[in-house]
Amino acid sequence: MATKRGEGWVVAQVVLILAVLLIPPELFGAYRLPTGSWIVGIPLALVGGGIGLAGIRELGKNLTPFPKPKDGATLIQSGIYSIVRHPIYAGIFSAAIGYALLRASIPTLLQALVLGVFFDQKARFEERWLEQQFPDYAGYRRQVRGRILPF
Repeated sequence: MATKRGEGWVVAQVVLILAVLLIPPELFGAYRLPTGSWIVGIPLALVGGGIGLAGIRELGKNLTPFPKPKDGATLIQSGIYSIVRHPIYAGIFSAAIGYALLRASIPTLLQALVLGVFFDQKARFEERWLEQQFPDYAGYRRQVRGRILPF
């Protein structure tokens, strides 16, 4: 998926997020998550949304949909970025898991897990560009251990 700014990663991300949202919950027939899974799903989706929004807010003018940082961007290490290096990915992943639990859908949960693996790979790819653009990134990465999850 090597492109000038990482456009292929963005297209794949949109497709995977749409799959989470649109995959039929009854794809495997009677195989469903427990009925009460929504009790965990709703808070998880809300917390995920909050994490993602905090990441967006903290990035400010540095925000781009592409993995390659903008020219002239600054390395953000404060706020939610002091806990996890890729909070927007973390938020979307958490919200996707929460949505799957809300739907009590095994297919949606599996697709959300695929999205999580994708975000991990995208973040690894993105970090190569971040290391090239920001001399302090290696130290930041040692200080903030969590790429997608805070541990």
